[in-house]
Amino acid sequence: MAGSLEFIKSASGTSVSSLSVADCFSANYDVYQVLIAKLDSTGSAYAYLRFIDSGGSVISASEYDWAEMDLTAYAGFAENRNTAQNKGLLGFAGGTGTADMGGFLTTVYNPNDSSSYTFYNGQSSIKASSGLAGAKYIGVHKSAEQITGINILPSTGTWDNITINIYGVK
Repeated sequence: MAGSLEFIKSASGTSVSSLSVADCFSANYDVYQVLIAKLDSTGSAYAYLRFIDSGGSVISASEYDWAEMDLTAYAGFAENRNTAQNKGLLGFAGGTGTADMGGFLTTVYNPNDSSSYTFYNGQSSIKASSGLAGAKYIGVHKSAEQITGINILPSTGTWDNITINIYGVK
């Protein structure tokens, strides 16, 4: 069936400064869904991604461009965008406090294709102590290289609990 998802890999962490899922992107799929359905934060306002290259290294060079819109119930909408960054913005991850939690659904395009850039887009939602919020985001890793994994990191603090699931889109 077109558009169905096939589970590939999962990773979880507790009190971690980042979480990687290595060797999850391959030639088997052109499009992947990255689902972060469980996320508790200790002070991070935003979540970021970095891709992992075919050698297993997290790519932290200034090769990411992104745009994001904050959609909050408690304040006006806000736009964020940047070029030549060392990580790609995903969106809100929460605030401080145990009541903060959120999730992300990110689509990654052509990560295994070493002759093209890797693109991503998605959305996030959180329940934070200040209220409900969401975000829509797009980004690109502007280096034509084979991407085999993903690394998720907070802007500050750690992830109290995080679970990442990777699916191939058939």
